[in-house]
Amino acid sequence: MKKDVMKGLFKHKVRSPVELVRHAHVLLVFLDTNTSSRENKREEKLSELSKTILEIRTILYGNGASEPNPDACSQLTQEFFKEDTFRLLIISLPNLKLGPRQDATHVIANLQRQRVNSKIIASHYLENNIDLVDILMQGYEKEGDVALTYGAVARECIRHQSVARHVLESDHMKKFFEFVQIPNFEVASDAGATFKELLTRHKSTVAEFLSKNYDWFFKKYNSQLLESTSYFTRRRAVKLLGDMLLDRSNCAVMVRYVSSLDNMVILMNLLRDSNKTIQFETFNVFKLFVANQNKPPEVITILVSNKPKLLQFLSNFNTDKVDEQFEADRRQVISEIMTLGEEDRPLDECEVQC
Repeated sequence: MKKDVMKGLFKHKVRSPVELVRHAHVLLVFLDTNTSSRENKREEKLSELSKTILEIRTILYGNGASEPNPDACSQLTQEFFKEDTFRLLIISLPNLKLGPRQDATHVIANLQRQRVNSKIIASHYLENNIDLVDILMQGYEKEGDVALTYGAVARECIRHQSVARHVLESDHMKKFFEFVQIPNFEVASDAGATFKELLTRHKSTVAEFLSKNYDWFFKKYNSQLLESTSYFTRRRAVKLLGDMLLDRSNCAVMVRYVSSLDNMVILMNLLRDSNKTIQFETFNVFKLFVANQNKPPEVITILVSNKPKLLQFLSNFNTDKVDEQFEADRRQVISEIMTLGEEDRPLDECEVQC
């Protein structure tokens, strides 16, 4: 009987969603403001915070045996954004060990998607706390796992159009040309994923950005990425270029890009790359130059002067797997190039259409 009483006294108290967030807030404030505390005390608080974050994650994702409770998720979400606990958690990420940091990243990601009264309150919160996005973007200047964590959180924030617009209109975009070429392959790949998300997710915002910043953006894109000495950089860059130009929202940008002789020369050189994947992705962009119904004279001149080599290359060009769309495009490009130089040719077969 006495043992049962003792067990009851020391039994772990089950906290409500609101209590869990408030407890996490207290721990986060302590760790943020008591940087000179005794090491043992900090470790104790960090351990307690790790357990609390795991409990919060369980509420948001379920425990495997049961689905998340919508009411509990809603209460937890509201409390997170009420007293800046969301901000404190992001700032604390570098101080957490790998496991708890991953749990915290999952919590932050989930909170970005939670709806309260049909509204995603994370979007409004980030609009009013946009400096948090700047902190996350600067994460690529850090090393190792912390950079990857900040990158993962940044991509979740970019889901909100207002956040993506802020990044696109900031100096962060110019820094991405450095981030995607960081010597650490994992970090460079992660930065590449964020770069792609910024340039493909929100169609109208991306189209506006590319139109306003066309000159400096594509100058950097061509010289630093497409003409990079790194195979991985070239491969990612030409694939992303195709994604951007083939998106109907970027029609005006695409027409401008494929009307440039300098751009076409870069793509023709990439067609000669020793890597088959780069050749294939390059073809998906090069075909737009050939299909352009309003080719500038200098573009036509280069295509005509290289006509025999291009036809020979394209006749032998194939993929390792059956791809009906690729074969149709290849035949169309060959047909278009064969007719180049003929006067008064009708332009109704192979047009760049938006």
